[in-house]
Amino acid sequence: MKASYSVIALCAVVVLLVTEAQVSVAVTCSPTQLSSCVSAITSSSPPSQLCCSKIKEQKPCLCQYLRNPTLKKFINTPNARKVATTCGTPFPKC
Repeated sequence: MKASYSVIALCAVVVLLVTEAQVSVAVTCSPTQLSSCVSAITSSSPPSQLCCSKIKEQKPCLCQYLRNPTLKKFINTPNARKVATTCGTPFPKC
């Protein structure tokens, strides 16, 4: 019985460590990483899997992009919000 509790505790620690390791991975903010989303943002076509993975990867950078006047006009659009929602990445409130 004690062995099973030890195994459960060990699993919990491993999960916490893995989660912490993933959180600490730094994201390089590069708007060009979102180039696979251009067709979905500028038309009504659905986003590709690559687009969705890039949006999720670049999510910590979206507020920075929204503060950039050049990028804001592309990112702060109804289609961009729709793409983000379709990809399961809520649009940030900056």
